[in-house]
Amino acid sequence: MKNQYVRSNEPIVWSLFGAGGMLAAFLLPVLMLVTGILVPMGLVGDDVFSYQRVLTFAQSWLGKLILIATISLPVWHGIHRFYHGLRDFGQKKGRKLTFYFCYGFAAAITFCTAVLLLLL
Repeated sequence: MKNQYVRSNEPIVWSLFGAGGMLAAFLLPVLMLVTGILVPMGLVGDDVFSYQRVLTFAQSWLGKLILIATISLPVWHGIHRFYHGLRDFGQKKGRKLTFYFCYGFAAAITFCTAVLLLLL
């Protein structure tokens, strides 16, 4: 009896989708609240988000990992939703090309983010 399992890249894509969804649901609203409302209104100390503190955070290895995850995982989540939305709307031709274009775009965003943060 032959092995009937077929290799698939879906577990990797679904894990990035899930991580991006979790990050978008739990962390991004808090970041928008703090950086978009509380800091401009002066409810949080001025020195908390000073340029020097944010730069120091972005230059540390932990800060770089957090920033890469915060930027790239929601992109993977959105691209996965976009790709499956196209399939739901009946996009049949060029499925493989669309797959490579969508996930290639997310990979390029992740790569560019990592390179730019490593140059910082």
